[in-house]
Order: sequence, then C-alpha cells, then structure tokens
Amino acid sequence: MLQRLAPLVPLALTLVLAACANHAPQPQLSTQSSVFSSTDLAEFDEQAKEAALGDFTEEKAYRLPQLADGILSHGLSLVGTRYRFGGGSVSSGFDCSGFIGYLFKEEAGLKLPRSTRDMINIDAPLVERDDLKPGDLLFFSTNGGGRVSHAGIYMGDDQFIHSSSSRSGGVRVDSLDDRYWKRTFIEAKRALALAPTESVVRNP
Repeated sequence: MLQRLAPLVPLALTLVLAACANHAPQPQLSTQSSVFSSTDLAEFDEQAKEAALGDFTEEKAYRLPQLADGILSHGLSLVGTRYRFGGGSVSSGFDCSGFIGYLFKEEAGLKLPRSTRDMINIDAPLVERDDLKPGDLLFFSTNGGGRVSHAGIYMGDDQFIHSSSSRSGGVRVDSLDDRYWKRTFIEAKRALALAPTESVVRNP
C-alpha cells in the first residue's frame, strides 16, 4: 500500500504488495438426477458466467494497485520537471496531459488521448469523489465554464500529482482538499481498468 506522500517531496517508495487471489467456487450439478430441463441448464450456464466474471473482476482489482504503484513511483521521481505546453517527455518537459500519457504508457502500456478534452471522454469507469483510488485520473475546469482544462493522477490521502504550470514549478503534488482544486474539480475516471493484462508482467 502506498505510504502517505508529502507535497513537492520525491519519496523513495517501498512497495509491499500482498495479493490473495480468491476464486469463486464453480457451481456444481446436483447428482440426485441425471435429467435436466432447459431451465436448469440455463440457470447453470448463468451461474457459471457469473462465477467467471467474479474471478475476472477480482483479478483485475488485484492487479490495478500494482500498476498504480509503478505509475506513482515513476511520477514522484519526476517532481520538479519543468512544465511545457505540448510537452510529453522528460527532456522537453510536460503539460498536464503529456505527463499523464507518458506515465500510463511507460508503466501500464496504456495509450491515452493526448488532450484533456479527449482524455475525459475515454470509456473508463467514473469514480465518485469518496471512492478514489491511487491511479485514478482527476479532471478539473481551471479556465471556468465547466469545461475540462487540466488533469492529474490521484495518489491517495487526498493528494494528486500533476504537471501544474510554469509558474508553479511543473510536476508537483497538491491536495485535492485545497480550496482551489476542490472548487475546480469535475470528475474522476479509473483509466487503469482499460490497461492491457500483460502490462503487469515485468521482465526481470
């Protein structure tokens, strides 16, 4: 689990991942009779589908924290990297969407849209403010009018990392509870739910 992260201070994270993959028991046919009606078979088929879906969901939920840890650890190592409009690399600097896109591609193998306007429209689960998890994308309307103009990555403990602006020092950590960010917050999405499964496999 991620430790508490202090604003503007790159932290060396020690990540201890404990995983316990629980598998839903497979439904079993009754041995009392060898004859099944079409209704019985349909019910069994539905139970099997639900069990398989349960396994997939638990597996996906188990993997997401690993991806978030990698993204946030890498992101913290870039705190202080300069802001540059249209930038998407360490050498050039980052704007907000370039920073997010860089981390998600490097650490999760997920290619996100380049602009915040397109990024907010990805087909990923919406997340309520009280249900945020590390790695969720946060979207803000910093220019008014309710239209998205900025984005960051939630870290936990009401903090998020983003490439803010030239004036505020580029890549930095801020609090979602700060009055400015609380006022401009629009919504959050769990983009990591779209990450390819093989992205959790690392070469030794």
